Amino acid sequence: MRVLVTGATGFLGNHVIKELFKHNVDVIASSSNLETAQNSSWYREVYTYKSLNLAHSNRLNLFNFFEQPDVIIHLAWSGLPRYKELFHYEEVLPEQYLFLKNLILNGSGNVCVSGTCLEYGLREGELDESLVPNPQNPYALAKDTLRKFLEELQKQVPFSLKWARLFYMYGAGQNPKSILAQLDKALQENAPSFNMSAGEQLRDYLAVEKVAQYLVAIALQNDVQGIINCCSGIPISVKELVENHLKKCQKQIQLNLGFYPYPDYEPMAFWGNIHKLKQIMHHESD
Repeated sequence: MRVLVTGATGFLGNHVIKELFKHNVDVIASSSNLETAQNSSWYREVYTYKSLNLAHSNRLNLFNFFEQPDVIIHLAWSGLPRYKELFHYEEVLPEQYLFLKNLILNGSGNVCVSGTCLEYGLREGELDESLVPNPQNPYALAKDTLRKFLEELQKQVPFSLKWARLFYMYGAGQNPKSILAQLDKALQENAPSFNMSAGEQLRDYLAVEKVAQYLVAIALQNDVQGIINCCSGIPISVKELVENHLKKCQKQIQLNLGFYPYPDYEPMAFWGNIHKLKQIMHHESD
């Protein structure tokens, strides 16, 4: 089996490729920057690497270009984490749809795409896949629209679609602006205090290695399709997340709680329902 991973050099992409190595598959890795890929630990271990800019890809038969993969794990998306920028649906969305449509029309029948919990909108509490999406920023709107485009395409060209809604990840290689990366930087610099929000918001956090494990399991099966929450299913406060990280590192720093306001594009408390994910992982363990 050949598995194509787009966005291979990204935070999650690197971990997904490492997870795929545990399975009996040939990994086809793709990203827009060859030099970054060549510096990745997996570069010499994958079946092949293909450098490609999505904006310049539609003139190719992408299914043949990527050596006819059996499964696609599509992680590529540019411009993050600038969630409020209009280019997400003005530029990125059309590129994404035409890229995936090209692959599908030319032969790809098994597609797993990374979505986002922000598609649910400003809802509080446990988020179930059956909820009607209500995206409140351009990034979430573009992601949700891409899913709808693909569902319309399914009516004309049958293919398997798994839409893995990602929540919050942390771990090696994360965005330097993420809270734990900033905390690590403050600790390395021996800063006297760490500025953060009041930390009372509840989120669904999961180590990126576990996210990669779940995402690969989602992609390599076909019993459960459609929208699938890829998360822990357990709410934790941001303050507790920070405190747990400090305990794990055996470090101390004064937390300057309330320094930053809460972001206006997120509700105060939300986490994912994982009944679909549990079904997948139960089958995998059989």
